[in-house]
Amino acid sequence: MPGIVDAHVHLSENPQDELIPYATLNGLRYNLDELLRMMGDNGIVQGLLLSPPLKGGIPLPNERVLELCRRSEGVLSPVFTVEPLPQEVEHAVELAKRNREVKAFKVRLGYLKVFAYDPVYDPLYAYAESEDLPVMFHTGDTATANGSLEHSHPLTLDRLSNAHPGLKVVICHFGNPWTQDVAELVYKHPKVYADISGLVVGGTKYIEGYMDSLADQLSRAIFYAGGAEKVIFGTDYPVSTHALSLELVRRIRIDDADREAILSRNARRVFKL
Repeated sequence: MPGIVDAHVHLSENPQDELIPYATLNGLRYNLDELLRMMGDNGIVQGLLLSPPLKGGIPLPNERVLELCRRSEGVLSPVFTVEPLPQEVEHAVELAKRNREVKAFKVRLGYLKVFAYDPVYDPLYAYAESEDLPVMFHTGDTATANGSLEHSHPLTLDRLSNAHPGLKVVICHFGNPWTQDVAELVYKHPKVYADISGLVVGGTKYIEGYMDSLADQLSRAIFYAGGAEKVIFGTDYPVSTHALSLELVRRIRIDDADREAILSRNARRVFKL
């Protein structure tokens, strides 16, 4: 295998980062040096860096994501977060045009009360489709109690993919807990994919049983979809550790070829790494 790709990583080195409690729970220092060391220790050779949320409900600026990626000397590649305001959409697209190393965009469904098919995103989808860049969507459970599950339910992406069949869509977190709904979306739409990031957080009483349950759900989703070629590995660092995320992949009931596809080959194809 040419090396594992972590297609969903967060980092800011900002004291206002809302993911710091997760880092603390996992015993992480949550900085670039630690991230690069842990990636190396676990055979992860490339990662995609996404903005974490900051206090006040805003994402880390995309310019800061670019800076952190450049400090990584090519190990990390940027994903730009796009907020649902016309000027924010325009800025993200223009920034991507000036920085061709961008590999994807991210929309924070559920943290904002907006649906993926809102017309505000149309210029983003037009540009992403023209450049064959994926758009990643937060789906499923939200890290905050005031998140909107109505807006983060993965089935809302069916309408988007019907309207934009040429757009690469990546469903983050496999829509957990709606994993079987995601299996249907992956099966139905040729350009819909799903990552398995952030599914396991340590420190819970039933962690072993929960991991077995998740592995069973992912196995059944892959069986339903007919294969694993549209499933992508991610950790969601610092929400989940590299060790827990890799252990989850080991527990999925698939053969070694599909495991390799999830850990490396699928992300390289989808994100053109």
